[in-house]
Amino acid sequence: MIPFKQIPANIRVPLFYAEVDNSQANTGQTTSRALILAQMTSQGTATPNVPAITQGQSDAIAAGGQGSMLAAMVEAYQRNDSFGELWYVPLADSPTATAASGSVSITTAPTAAGTLYLYIAGVRIAQPVAPTQTVAQIATALAATIAATPGLPVSAAAAAGIVTLTALNKGPCGNGIDLRLNYYGTPAGEVLPPGLKVTIAPMTGGATAPDLTAALDALGDQTYDYIVCPYSDPISLDALKNFMDDINGRWSWQQMLYGHVFAAAAGTLGGLVAIGTARNDPHASIMGFNDSPTPAYLWAASLAGACAVSLRADPATPVQTLPLIGVLPPPVQSRFTLSERNSLLYDGIATFTVADDGTVAIENLITTYQKNAYGQPDDSYLEVETLYTLAALLRHLASVVTSRYGRVKLADDGTRFAAGSNIVTPNIIRADLIAAYQEDEYNGLVQDSSVFAKELIVERNATNPNRVDVLWPGILIDQLRIFALLAQFRLTAS
Repeated sequence: MIPFKQIPANIRVPLFYAEVDNSQANTGQTTSRALILAQMTSQGTATPNVPAITQGQSDAIAAGGQGSMLAAMVEAYQRNDSFGELWYVPLADSPTATAASGSVSITTAPTAAGTLYLYIAGVRIAQPVAPTQTVAQIATALAATIAATPGLPVSAAAAAGIVTLTALNKGPCGNGIDLRLNYYGTPAGEVLPPGLKVTIAPMTGGATAPDLTAALDALGDQTYDYIVCPYSDPISLDALKNFMDDINGRWSWQQMLYGHVFAAAAGTLGGLVAIGTARNDPHASIMGFNDSPTPAYLWAASLAGACAVSLRADPATPVQTLPLIGVLPPPVQSRFTLSERNSLLYDGIATFTVADDGTVAIENLITTYQKNAYGQPDDSYLEVETLYTLAALLRHLASVVTSRYGRVKLADDGTRFAAGSNIVTPNIIRADLIAAYQEDEYNGLVQDSSVFAKELIVERNATNPNRVDVLWPGILIDQLRIFALLAQFRLTAS
């Protein structure tokens, strides 16, 4: 019996009628979107808390305002992922927020001509100076150069030899705007001209990040696989944890939207350990660093962009060694040692390495999940690839089930019915699940299909005759992370 759903059995008008059934043809994929949460300035044209798709850097500048966190994060993300679909949610500064400020003081004029190299958030400002200038003139010229440099996250004002810098976006994000002289040093010709003395006061005083509640509520049920959080404070991270969790959030059985949060934090080893050990979220990763000129919110955007390219292509391939384009590394003396990075990886903080040419690359992108509900060590959700592999597998299963069993009848195993009938049994479903698993095994997402087939359980529910219950004992593919070799050498052949 052919399982027609539309062509009636009692039609007598000749001759040819065709009904189309796509239940065996679905090979579609879920759109893998990225989302940036970022502050806009008062010059931005976007509506706060309303998601919008990015249409290029010029669109982000208009939406967020020149020099805004939003514009900078979009640029940082797209330098690492120029192809993927990117959305943003503009955040207005909190009404109670304060702006961070810092200063560059010219205390002594130079005795010879040269160039003052100032870095603001990793952007180099090259200011020519001459012995004929006073400290006030140098400060005024420096402030004008800063104001003429597009994209900087600060405004500048000069008075009495002091350039005061104020963050364009209010809140703690401004405290992370790095100010320093001569980042590349003598090898790049970056040295203070003779006689010139400069004192830098770091950016401080920024307080009160925007409340993320309205922004997250506005996302609805649209999927976002890569969510960039510019903050690492517990209130912001807790809001995202509740948004993503397994009980009522995006990883729950009700929503099944999945996704992951990417953040970054600057601090010493002790400070980062304190941040990491206070978290226990399988759906968020925090990259830790110390003394980089690049602000944390740009680390987070670059990290998400680099990972999106790889995880979109294959969610199970490890993201280790992926470069973070546009991120400036900390000076050698500020980089964490092997022992320190290993400690961070046991305390919920992801790590990176720096190549000889200064390229920053992911070393191990872990989640902040460390303990189970009883407070005991648990590494089941340690690696970010585990979560993305699970999401890919569950989406594949959902595609199989909804395509093939959207409108079918359910019978017990052993029921006799005509071939091709619109009927399924637990054993038919079991066979389809095994076939789907073997497909996923062929694609490198799972392993040991024979073990899976032995342990798979498909049965009708004991109390609801219209329900099928499945125990899916998938064995995820692993990632090669450690290669240990014992070089047991000999001095002579034995």
